[in-house]
Amino acid sequence: MNLDFTEEQEILRSSARNFVIKECSNERVREIEDGDEGYSKDIWNKMVELGWPGIVFPEEYGGYGGDFMDLIVLMEEIGRGILPSPFFSTVVLSGLILLEGGSEDQKKDLLQKISMGEMIMAFALYEANGSYNPSGITLEAVSQTGEYTINGTKMFVNDANVADCLLVAARTRKGTHAEEGITIFMVDAKNKGITCNKMRSIGSDNLCEVIFDNVQVPQANMIGELDNGWAVVKRANEKAVIAKCAEMVGGMEASLEMTNAYAKEREQYGKMIGSFQVIQHYLANMFIKVNTAKNLTYEAAWMAGEGLPCAYKVSAAKSYVNEAYKFVTERGVQIHGAIGTTREHDMGLYYRRAKAADVFLGDSVHHLEAVARELGL
Repeated sequence: MNLDFTEEQEILRSSARNFVIKECSNERVREIEDGDEGYSKDIWNKMVELGWPGIVFPEEYGGYGGDFMDLIVLMEEIGRGILPSPFFSTVVLSGLILLEGGSEDQKKDLLQKISMGEMIMAFALYEANGSYNPSGITLEAVSQTGEYTINGTKMFVNDANVADCLLVAARTRKGTHAEEGITIFMVDAKNKGITCNKMRSIGSDNLCEVIFDNVQVPQANMIGELDNGWAVVKRANEKAVIAKCAEMVGGMEASLEMTNAYAKEREQYGKMIGSFQVIQHYLANMFIKVNTAKNLTYEAAWMAGEGLPCAYKVSAAKSYVNEAYKFVTERGVQIHGAIGTTREHDMGLYYRRAKAADVFLGDSVHHLEAVARELGL
């Protein structure tokens, strides 16, 4: 296993970090959070100009033919600056599903539009039960003379309010094993039968409730095979979970650096607080958590990029990163004291994001159970 980054990847990391610092300060992040759209069109257009949306897609589909590790490098820097954008929902969630399950025509059309910044997409998976398992999908799609009629509600859909197109996981057959009878449909987000409502969350990420009322979808808009959509979701989300871990690792790194700097400048009782043993041990444990999380994420990313079976490695990484990100930001808030609890301070910003990321694409319990199954338990 070679975890050394190429020269091109180091250049990508440097340019991405400089871009995020220049274009999206943490103060700008808070301004975007307060807005209706949940992202900046200006920043998004600049991301498109840099070629970020096409980084992981093959050249034959309009992308730039980058490695999966290129995406991981980019996601880490996005997480370091907690840059709000439809990148994850469009490129990682929806794009990887299209890459895994789309027809050749669909991939040539849609992935090129994503790469060129001509389409924003969102993936509607979760429902009111909040389950990441296939048993949680109850929204129905009923076949009617060459079309499907979709009725039901999806929850926690990232960027649905600004999406041009939705990928929807719907149940097309009942009375089977939970993983069977699920189909993915591509739906025009502006369909008159769709109602989109913004949801408030602790992370102030751009989540929406999406209500489908007799939404008609042609059979040609099916992604992958009828009743076999979960297999596509499972394969694509394996990589999406790793990308989310990389984003969280970036946030952990920023939190550690910020807190370490504060401990060296803040004085109490005539000494810098970093001279007190309890603060030293807090920071040492934060450092260990960050580096362990990074190593687990990189190992899973390397295996996924090489096409190796890595489901248990992915779950091991996500379960650990979930808890580590919360630990690092919680200790960061403690070390900063009262100011760290405010919305105006950057530490609180990362703390809120850690809480929100914990449940995204499977919480720690879900992924720990997956690892336990791998152990034959």
